[in-house]
Amino acid sequence: MSEAGMKARPGGPLRGRVRAPGDKSISHRSMILGALASGVTEIEGLLEGDDVLATAGAMRAFGAQVESLGGGRWRVTGAGGFSEPADVIDCGNAGTGVRLIMGAAAGFTLAATFTGDRSLRGRPMNRVLKPLGQMGASWICREGGRLPLTLRGGGLTAMSYRLPEPSAQVKSAVLLAGLNAAGVTEVIEPEPTRDHTERMLRAFGARVDVADEADGRHVRLAGGQPLTGTRIVVPGDPSSAAFPLVAAIITPGSEVTVEGVLLNPLRTGLFETLREMGADLTIENAREEGGEQVGDVVARHSALKGVAVPPERAPSMIDEYPILAVAAAYAEGPTVMRGIGELRVKESDRIAMMAQGLAACGVGVEEEPEGLIVVGAARANHAVRGGGLVRTHGDHRIAMSHLILGLGADEAVAVDEPGMIATSFPGFGALMAGLGADIV
Repeated sequence: MSEAGMKARPGGPLRGRVRAPGDKSISHRSMILGALASGVTEIEGLLEGDDVLATAGAMRAFGAQVESLGGGRWRVTGAGGFSEPADVIDCGNAGTGVRLIMGAAAGFTLAATFTGDRSLRGRPMNRVLKPLGQMGASWICREGGRLPLTLRGGGLTAMSYRLPEPSAQVKSAVLLAGLNAAGVTEVIEPEPTRDHTERMLRAFGARVDVADEADGRHVRLAGGQPLTGTRIVVPGDPSSAAFPLVAAIITPGSEVTVEGVLLNPLRTGLFETLREMGADLTIENAREEGGEQVGDVVARHSALKGVAVPPERAPSMIDEYPILAVAAAYAEGPTVMRGIGELRVKESDRIAMMAQGLAACGVGVEEEPEGLIVVGAARANHAVRGGGLVRTHGDHRIAMSHLILGLGADEAVAVDEPGMIATSFPGFGALMAGLGADIV
């Protein structure tokens, strides 16, 4: 994978069986909770991407022993909490990592300074800092809640916090802080978000109560609960599985199976949307592993039609809108995606980046403040033209999405900064090449 650029060319059908990288959300959490726990946590199938490796390094800095055993197997030996780090914590590009780590660190009497790469330093942390401050943490940072940031924790008091918008990162940060707060911490979700933190806290021995009430989902956690090391099996990341699956759907003659994909119902919004568009997408060998639903997802080339994606579905597929926009480019009619304003504060402004990239490849697109409308080319007087050089601004999902776009277009599609793909999908190019894709 060259930093100078990558290019995807249209070619023959894609065929084969692959396994997606381990789920990034679960990988981050397994490292953090393993470090907070007492004793040994054995992890299998960890995503060994740059983001998670940055979290592993942070856990070492906070006093845990973190060892790679090879082949996605890791051992974390925690000391029952965090100790004060001797140096700055560099979280690289990991937005999930830094927000969850700040929540966990806030519960301990220590000071810790966090930084990251250019992209992460530009992303606001206020959504997490606000509730942590209400619990008793303090900090000093750059304007707008941006890194570098020094957090001082300890002496927290539990509270009830209603999320102003759906965010699993904010919910998780508050719950992790609540582990070492006096009293019962409660997070109220107006709409349910991914629940990996709640599930994993239980796996480590904590009691977490979840109740659906009239005003939303209430998640309650009593402070002072000890965590005990355990065994975690990380399933395949549905956000990563989406790339080869959509590639198969838009490339004639294709059939691709991605094995061992996480099928948590709070993470499968993209699969539901693709089926509504007419995609031939099926689940085989559905099973439960480590408290999570998993299965093998089979995708075949399909004729798609545009749909209006319900805004309330956004929390279950927020990272998948870029690749959904690619599928929409090959559909008949417009696909309307609204209620996705959160995409503007991801690794890049993903609404703007997808609009610009698709337009550069001849796709009809309309950008809204909190939405995106993609007009599909199917049955129009032209196909997806392609041919563009897409500026990714270092965003891995923008890069991968446009490379997938190029596999079904009339002309090759190039991206300018493919190196960042390793943050979430190391080996992306090799995996796609193994299915028959021409990506170099």
